[in-house]
Amino acid sequence: MTVRTNHLDQPIGFPVPGWTGATPPARTPMQGRTVRLEPLDAAAHGGDLFAAYGADAEGRLWTYLPAGPFNDDRPGFDAWLKGCEASADPLFFTAIDQTNGTALGVASYLRIEPKVGVIEVGFITFSPALQRTVMATETMFLMMARVFDALGYRRYEWKCDNLNAPSNAAAKRLGFSYEGLFRQATIYKGRNRDTAWYSILDTEWPALKTAFETWLDSANFDAEGRQRISLSELTRAALVQPGA
Repeated sequence: MTVRTNHLDQPIGFPVPGWTGATPPARTPMQGRTVRLEPLDAAAHGGDLFAAYGADAEGRLWTYLPAGPFNDDRPGFDAWLKGCEASADPLFFTAIDQTNGTALGVASYLRIEPKVGVIEVGFITFSPALQRTVMATETMFLMMARVFDALGYRRYEWKCDNLNAPSNAAAKRLGFSYEGLFRQATIYKGRNRDTAWYSILDTEWPALKTAFETWLDSANFDAEGRQRISLSELTRAALVQPGA
């Protein structure tokens, strides 16, 4: 892309004609083939979620989150969940297994900035039963699709503790591009966090959307449920610019 300059011959960003802002996300469901995302309801989802998280006996899924682990602390868990339900930013959704209606995890939109078209996904708290499943990937796809297709955002962010190797790997698999490391970005649970930043742009979304749809198609899985082509392969190809 040719660099633009102003009348003083200073480099400036490309114009965004007609930009009027994005739409704030609503508390409405998102429907997929394997999973349904519902606005978090502590009363309706709490029992399932507490049981699902209980399968993580060592509390590993809470290591890089500001809350938890709750272990046998149901009152503490319920209080946390009610706080999540009441929050508008982060705005939490619950992942529901389509086959049996069981709540298996939560994720949220946060740092929501409709004026400039930037939004983040975070507080991704998937139980062992949801991790590394088609449902988990479809959850992320549904949230992306709403951001870009329905709400008109320009930028979708993913941030994580740089020591969280699974989260860094997940961001890359899902098609997020690494942008850098914010050193000593914050303190949580009494310890330092260096934050890794990732993003997807609206210009990248059409190709990434096709990659997700290809991977999620039932034809991509054999009779034993094994993938024929990996999502990483598809998203990596989608991000290759023509002529690169």
